Amino acid sequence: MEALVDGVNALAALVPAYLLGAIPFGLLIGKARGVDVREVGSRNIGATNVFRCVGAGWGVLAFALDLLKGVGGVWCAAIPLLWGAAWGAGDGLLLRVLCGTAAMLGHIFPIWLGFRGGKGVSTALGLLLGVAPLAGVIGFGCWLAVFGIGRFVSLASCLAAVAVGATVWTPLYAERPLWFAILITALAVLAIVKHRANLARLVRGQENRFAFTAAQRAARAAKQENRP
Repeated sequence: MEALVDGVNALAALVPAYLLGAIPFGLLIGKARGVDVREVGSRNIGATNVFRCVGAGWGVLAFALDLLKGVGGVWCAAIPLLWGAAWGAGDGLLLRVLCGTAAMLGHIFPIWLGFRGGKGVSTALGLLLGVAPLAGVIGFGCWLAVFGIGRFVSLASCLAAVAVGATVWTPLYAERPLWFAILITALAVLAIVKHRANLARLVRGQENRFAFTAAQRAARAAKQENRP
């Protein structure tokens, strides 16, 4: 009976976390501005495509909201506490990580959109800020550095995932249980797998750099026209 109660309490936290993550903020922002981001640009509902196709301010808003889905997902673990359930040993780290993971999976595989969503990077950052803030800061710093040098969002995201996956295996997280490093690394691998098409285009020299200015957009368009 105790195991059944624990399972029900876990579901009471995991289901809302997934549903929170499944809210397609990028799509909703685009729709509010008269743009279906699934039909323009990269056809992705994430913040990058919103930034590119709807506007810089709206892209920043989409990024912030997707990040907050990860943070909010982590704290969905507190829902069972509302009716007096206990987290068990420690501070409920396992349930908090699983709830953050559920939010990330909701973003990537939203039930409302036929399980075809974004790539989960912003929501993953929110998850990290909730359970491993130092790894999140390191990963975001890596993203900024790589993106600043090359303006490839996909490459920056993948190398940031590598940085996060490596960080949780260092002495910085030596006090965390082994499953923590394994699970965070698995999520980093998932983020990289979601970028596999981008990585293939990078290898072929066909991946687009992010264009901030009209001149950069014109150069990108000219490059695309000259492709065989």
